[in-house]
Amino acid sequence: MGSNVLRQLTVALAASALAVAPAFAQARPVRPVSVIADARMPVVTPQGHAQFPLYVSADWNAPQPGVQRAVVIVHGRLRNADTYFRTAQHARELAGVDPANTLLVAPQFLATDDVRAHDAPDDLLSWRGNAWMAGSNATSGVPVSSYAVLDDIARRLADRRRFPNLKTIVFAGHSGGAQLLQRYAIAFHADELAAEGIDVRFVVASPSSYAYFDAQRPDANGAPSAFDASRCADFNRWKYGMEHRPAFIADRTPAQLEADYVKRRIVYLAGGNDVDPASTSLDKTCAAQAQGAQRVARAQGFYRYLQTRHPEGLNQTFHIVPGVGHDGARMLTSSCALATMFDTGNCGG
Repeated sequence: MGSNVLRQLTVALAASALAVAPAFAQARPVRPVSVIADARMPVVTPQGHAQFPLYVSADWNAPQPGVQRAVVIVHGRLRNADTYFRTAQHARELAGVDPANTLLVAPQFLATDDVRAHDAPDDLLSWRGNAWMAGSNATSGVPVSSYAVLDDIARRLADRRRFPNLKTIVFAGHSGGAQLLQRYAIAFHADELAAEGIDVRFVVASPSSYAYFDAQRPDANGAPSAFDASRCADFNRWKYGMEHRPAFIADRTPAQLEADYVKRRIVYLAGGNDVDPASTSLDKTCAAQAQGAQRVARAQGFYRYLQTRHPEGLNQTFHIVPGVGHDGARMLTSSCALATMFDTGNCGG
């Protein structure tokens, strides 16, 4: 779309070494994925060229004048983009929309263990463990941030030579994918897409944690209050807060980032049964624990935090999906998710 802002942001993302909390500096071993997506998106940076794997429901290298909506669905920590692509297809069927009008994209943020296990080419992007969740730079291919990859996807979708009639882009993620998207919504530059007449939305479903804009955290009653840093020295470091935030958002103050963030159209979802504080996939670092004991509490605490700070209203909503645990397929096919992704009506839970 000829966007200088997005291009400059990609350069900054590729060049920056992200300042993440020590908990993410050393990635834990992960089980390799069973399959790597077969489609490739070229990623071009000042450091060189790389390839990024993903699933796409139509040939997005050719003009697609019928496409009016694109749904980018992001996997969780298992990096099983194939499963999430099938969930997106099911969601599209449930919504009853014309597949020819709605493009589905499922990016795959691989771990280095995945690349080794599948003997993948050296130029394929991969990250240490699940460091992609925090926007970290890839460790194979080229040192490019996961946010820059999402920018590249958005830029390709906004290319009027390929998608002359695109009106809406929806980023939807569950668990680890929701962690990525909640932070990406902070870093995201919306002006250029808005100039193209493209509406951008986010579905943030059941992440383990959120990035806060100051040193408040939920108290015992879930209300925002000053947090005692002696309980956790790193509680306000990125990806949990604004301290030591990455270079590409360090040029804006937390207040400026927050002012832009609350303008985003975001639907936060949490499963009503996703309340296990011992869940194996739950972030149990002290920085995450400072946000609440389990996912529902953390979601409620973060949304209450935003409501308290913005009593004039938000362009965002929060919904609990009754009877659902930590289940990406059920969360992303819930009526709330469908309403946001496909404009199927009101969010009824």
